[in-house]
Amino acid sequence: MGELVERVDDRDEVLAVVERGEAIRQRWLHRISTIVCRNGAGRFLVHRRPDDVALFPGQINWMLGGAVDVAESYEEAAARELVEELGVHARPRFLCKFLCEGVISPYWLGLHEVVVTTPIRPDPSEVAWHDWLTESELTDLVRHREFVPDAREAFDRYRALPVQPGAM
Repeated sequence: MGELVERVDDRDEVLAVVERGEAIRQRWLHRISTIVCRNGAGRFLVHRRPDDVALFPGQINWMLGGAVDVAESYEEAAARELVEELGVHARPRFLCKFLCEGVISPYWLGLHEVVVTTPIRPDPSEVAWHDWLTESELTDLVRHREFVPDAREAFDRYRALPVQPGAM
């Protein structure tokens, strides 16, 4: 049995519990929770995905995250993913959610932010390389071909938020 997720509708209401692989193959909506990490100086964590992962191998991203588990909130998933991928225990702040068409499948994306004040311990199975970039450096990087395509829309939405991101 593969990873289980909640299949949801266009209002983000649960329809059924399904395997994530099946949700992707059938292009069924499900939930993804992501986290934008900033340090005390306001720089953004950017990372390159390992070359041997199934999704977006070797590509660069400014978000961490993954599927929301069955009966888990977006916020709970964000906190769990932060621990799994960076070894950081923190409570990410929910910013917004939106329906993302997605390159491999459509999904609801919950976008969160956290200021990281402790050392990070990236999981090498998730993060091959990382650095902290200024917003200007990140803005330049987002348009490069190696950047995870779905992360571009999230970046544009993040920058358009009415409340200044980073003001935590």
